[in-house]
Amino acid sequence: MGVFKAYDIRGVYPTEIDEKLAWKIGAGLVKLLAAKKLVVGRDMRKSAPSIQQAVIDGITAHGCDVVDIGLVSTPMAYFGIGSLASDGGLTTTASHNPPQYIGAKICRAGAVPMSKDTGIGELERMAKGELAPPPGTRRGSVTAVDIRADYQRHLRRFMQPWPGLKVVVDTANGMGGLEVPLVLEGAGLDWSGLFLEVDGTFPNHEANPLVDQNIVDLRREVVARKAHVGFAFDGDADRCCAVDEKGERIGSDLLTALLAREFLAREKGAGIVYDLRASRVLPEDIAARGGRPLRERVGHSFIKATMRRENAPFAGELSGHFYFRDHYFSDCGTLAMVHTLNVMARERKPLSQLIAPFRKYCSTGELNFEVHDADAKLAELRDAYAKGGAGLKPLSSDELDGLSVVFQDFWFNVRKSNTEPLLRLMLEARTPELLAAKRTEVVARIGGRAH
Repeated sequence: MGVFKAYDIRGVYPTEIDEKLAWKIGAGLVKLLAAKKLVVGRDMRKSAPSIQQAVIDGITAHGCDVVDIGLVSTPMAYFGIGSLASDGGLTTTASHNPPQYIGAKICRAGAVPMSKDTGIGELERMAKGELAPPPGTRRGSVTAVDIRADYQRHLRRFMQPWPGLKVVVDTANGMGGLEVPLVLEGAGLDWSGLFLEVDGTFPNHEANPLVDQNIVDLRREVVARKAHVGFAFDGDADRCCAVDEKGERIGSDLLTALLAREFLAREKGAGIVYDLRASRVLPEDIAARGGRPLRERVGHSFIKATMRRENAPFAGELSGHFYFRDHYFSDCGTLAMVHTLNVMARERKPLSQLIAPFRKYCSTGELNFEVHDADAKLAELRDAYAKGGAGLKPLSSDELDGLSVVFQDFWFNVRKSNTEPLLRLMLEARTPELLAAKRTEVVARIGGRAH
């Protein structure tokens, strides 16, 4: 698959993305947005400074001015693009990918995300050409701006007192090491950090908190320190995952349900957006509290678009992305941590107890399958389940994102990956026994080995 993905640009440096392509991305963004000023930042990867500079050179060569916000997390870049007068911008990052990767996350004015369908595809087309600036074009200026103090004030607006809480945070040598201390230092709690040093080689473990082996150190430290909660961040700090006081992982859909109560208590009837892989307990609890459950396909551009359309104050994805209207409808791992600590400080209960009411169903988690023909396999599953070929009549089915089929006591979604040649399965049931049986049944129809 190419480097121009569904939601961003990402590839290996320098074989897939180099300075020449980065220059074209900058130049193309000016033309696409008819931009006069763009905000540009970068993460801590070894290739990020030269790629960022090439992007800036491509932008300024076409007469557009640049606000260089330097070393930033992706949420900090969203804040910069949203709060500074600009026509949009980007940050050079490859999120949780290994050190050899680099890329870009791109926004229009107001931190509105750009996806393959809303601009990245056009940038890909432009990058195949030369993109030389018109003769006589003046070179744009570059102004360096440090936004950390403004960003810190922005984050601290949402903090409530946290006396007595003990917290462990693993930032995986990613950009969270720059961002998390802006909130936790001087906040009146007992906190310690793992791998806070920003290092684009990721010397301790991969910066992907969804992988269990990457939170082993965090789980151990939470238990050893008798901490109340632990948080793990990905490489660019737009994702955050939590573990409770026992060191047990909290599913991001369950954490979404807990935090949604906070927003619904303040805003009656608000819409809460969630991705279609979430446990059914999430929409059930949102509706029970007078909110509007807004189910959406997987992917930040879809989630954000629905939030803006519905003016939703909050959204969550199973992947650990949490979105906030007051953060330009964008994802921010640190704000997810802040709101979780707010709940814990007020309720004065262990996190495991706060989450317990949401553990109503049993889930496989997301399983991945390599298949020869994903479309043919989806059609086969549609015939078997959505059309009743498996002997059961579904309560509902849809193709919002892949195939979702709901029965009385279980449901599943199978969808194609946006970034890899895989089929992804999520299945949930009322009991462990039914989950095991239906997993065996559906996996057998998909074929191949789950991983």
